[in-house]
Amino acid sequence: MDVVERIKSQLSSAPVVLFMKGTPDFPQCGFSAQAVAALRACGAKFSTVNIFEDPELREALKRYSNWPTYPQLYVKGELVGGCDITLEMFRSGELKQLLDESGATAATA
Repeated sequence: MDVVERIKSQLSSAPVVLFMKGTPDFPQCGFSAQAVAALRACGAKFSTVNIFEDPELREALKRYSNWPTYPQLYVKGELVGGCDITLEMFRSGELKQLLDESGATAATA
């Protein structure tokens, strides 16, 4: 499987995928930690990919997404953005709404 197929496979594995530096319990940069905190505050179930474990993927994802930095948040296979966009959406309530709509949270009726 080539690297683009691996990226697509990871994106289809869960409604919400965060490509980050490190892991949710041991983030290796402040931006990744902030993105995880926002997702957790929304009550989201999400998958993560530690980009440090796959250097080929780390470089290919920048081209795939046309986004140069990490973390990168995807919802239903679509790039939402990086840390700044994720935090801005969290503060405005848009992130929670998007996560609810994607089925990643236990939305209340």
